[in-house]
Amino acid sequence: MTMLEIPLLKAWFAEYCRSFASSDQEKQRNFSLKEYHTHKVCENIRSITLGESLSPEKQDIAEIIALFHDLGRFEQYRRYKTFKDSDSINHAALSADILQEKNVLAALANAERELILKSVRLHNVFSIPQNLTQEEILFLKLIRDADKLDIWRVFIDFYALPETERASAAGLGFPDLPEYSPEVLATLNSRRMVSLSMLKTLNDFKLLQLSWVFDLNFTTSFRILQERAYIDHLSATLPKDERILDAVVTLKTFVHERLT
Repeated sequence: MTMLEIPLLKAWFAEYCRSFASSDQEKQRNFSLKEYHTHKVCENIRSITLGESLSPEKQDIAEIIALFHDLGRFEQYRRYKTFKDSDSINHAALSADILQEKNVLAALANAERELILKSVRLHNVFSIPQNLTQEEILFLKLIRDADKLDIWRVFIDFYALPETERASAAGLGFPDLPEYSPEVLATLNSRRMVSLSMLKTLNDFKLLQLSWVFDLNFTTSFRILQERAYIDHLSATLPKDERILDAVVTLKTFVHERLT
C-alpha cells in the first residue's frame, strides 16, 4: 500500500456521497448523517490503532475498512427509506458488494483487498464468527469498536434534537414511549448484549446501545468511552428510576474493571 492510496480512496468516497445529493431535506439529512458518521469512524479507528501501538500499515488498512464500512447505507436508504436491515437489506453485505462491483480496491494487494472486504461484510454481525484468522479478528474488532464509539455520539445528538430536525431513519422506527422491556434491562444487567429482536420501544433501543459496552475490545476504546462520558449522556435520556440507575452502575463497573 502506498501513501497515495488512502487520499484517492477518500476522494472516491466523497464523489460517491455526492452522487446521492438530494434537494429533499429529509433525504439529505439521512445521507449527510452517514457521510459524517463515516469520517468520525475513521478518526476513531485511527485513535484506537495509535493507542494500541499497531503498525502504520495496519493503521492504514483499518482506516480503509472504516471509510467503506457503511458504504451500503446510501443505497439502502435510497431504495428502502430506512436504515433498519431487517426491514430492507444487510447494509454491511451491500457495502462489500458495492466495493467489488465498482472495483474500488483494485490498486491494493489481493490479501489486503480480501481482508478489507471481509471486515466490511462482517462488521455488523451480532458476535464475531469463530472461523476467522487472528488478523481477521483483529480488524473486525477494530471496526466494531470504532463504529460503536461514533454511533453513541450519533444517538446522543439525535435524542437532543427536536423530532422535526432528526435524521428520520436513524431511530429505526421504534415508538418513543416511556416504557422499556424488563427482559432488555435484565440482559444488560447480566452483562450481555441486547438483541435487536427483543426491542419494542425507543427506550429499549437506547438500552441496546448501552449494552454495546460489553462488546468493546480494546483498552483505548474503553478510555475513549469514558473520556466522552457516553454512558452518562445516553442514560440521561432514559426514565429516571432505580432499575435504570442500577443498570448504569453495572455498566460503569464493567468499564472500570476493563481499565484497571
